Amino acid sequence: MDDTEPVQPSLNSSYIPSALDSHQESEDEDTEDQNPSASLLPKQSSVPLAVRYCPEDSYCLVYIIFFLMGIGSLLPWNFFITAKHYWLYKLSNNTHGSSSAEQHSDLSAYFESYLVIASTVPSVLCLILNYLLVNRLSSNVRILSSLSVILLIFVVTTVLVKVDVSGCRVEFFIGTLASVAVISGASNLFSGSVFGISGHFPMRISQALISGQAMGGTLSAVASITDLALAKDVTDSALAYFLTADIFILLCIIMYLLLPRLGYSRHYMLAATHPQVMSEGGAAAGAGSTTSVPPLQTILRKTWVLGLSVFYVFCISIMVFPAVSSGILSVQKDSGSPWTTTYFVPLTTFLLYNMADFCGRQATAWLQVPGPTSRVLPVLVLCRSVMVPLLMLCNYQPRHHIQTVLFTHDVFPVVFNCLLGLTNGYLGTLPMIYGPKVVPRELAEATGVVMSFFLILGLTVGSAFSVLIVHLI
Repeated sequence: MDDTEPVQPSLNSSYIPSALDSHQESEDEDTEDQNPSASLLPKQSSVPLAVRYCPEDSYCLVYIIFFLMGIGSLLPWNFFITAKHYWLYKLSNNTHGSSSAEQHSDLSAYFESYLVIASTVPSVLCLILNYLLVNRLSSNVRILSSLSVILLIFVVTTVLVKVDVSGCRVEFFIGTLASVAVISGASNLFSGSVFGISGHFPMRISQALISGQAMGGTLSAVASITDLALAKDVTDSALAYFLTADIFILLCIIMYLLLPRLGYSRHYMLAATHPQVMSEGGAAAGAGSTTSVPPLQTILRKTWVLGLSVFYVFCISIMVFPAVSSGILSVQKDSGSPWTTTYFVPLTTFLLYNMADFCGRQATAWLQVPGPTSRVLPVLVLCRSVMVPLLMLCNYQPRHHIQTVLFTHDVFPVVFNCLLGLTNGYLGTLPMIYGPKVVPRELAEATGVVMSFFLILGLTVGSAFSVLIVHLI
């Protein structure tokens, strides 16, 4: 297949260019003209009958399961970053509660920046491993093993909530970062595998998975705020908080085990085992499906612009969220109001950002503009760069080098966080769901893993810059 050939969508694609449709119809008509008797014979198909006739997604159960697995894929990361008060308590010099004043240590001051680095670097390695194993190790093994590791680490984290670590804060700091590294690697192995599977389904299933990821952040923010409001002790709040995560991860394991029992999901999983996509000469392209490692060059030739768009969207987002945005304090903090002290950061940074992110991702279910080949998409992605200086010039504290605070009203970080989340959700989701749909079906799962790799690579590079930005401010 040469480079001038139009993009061939996979059989499960809901995005099929009209020009391609007319081209395929004209080819069929030419064939029938050349062989009039061919139109009188039933068309043969190498695909099983059960694959060609698709059942309905009864009660949207498959959509809901992928939505829940999307929540579970980012839930560990979101629960770690939104438990800000708990980590400050554990790593501060005031774990015995001897004073009502906050006594931050060097460990707590830069904890979130190191947390981001510890979570993203192992993610890249695990996604590379996932790509190499996509045709060698079944998705069941990859998904269930990663979920089991996540559950185990979270149970240990839950147990440590009530353990006094005041005498070994450095060891607790290192152990926490190690736990984050393991959880992040397992989470991305899980999310990459699930997103690869969703590539065999219609686009609405991929959109459900990505929207679920945003809802995971929203739920963790709501849980954090609820715990702050109801629990009098920070450890009681954290205990309920992490127990919620334990239960939801266990729910994800149960939901995934239920998935193969549904006819709608069985249909597309069976279709994935018969990737008889026809090439130019009419022969089935089965050679690519039998190789142990998918052809990376073929995938990148179709998706490199989409992949770089995903990379840059998440790179910009992680540069300022949460390392910078969570450090933006209310300009009226001295008033003593709960809004300007206890709830300002959880609401403006975590809840509003994740809600806007969810709305942006959910919007792609009804609006898919610009298209996968449009030049407008990368231009819009580049325009998000302005969000970095805007948030840096809000009331971020403490400030050591850049003393200028240009936006001196609390409404500015609210608006900027909403814009950051909305554009992250919409512009990050579009190329993610386009990627597996512009390649042949037999490459859909591998392409999903490749797109996830671009996402994590963006998070890794952005996290490195986030540390630099925090130190520059």
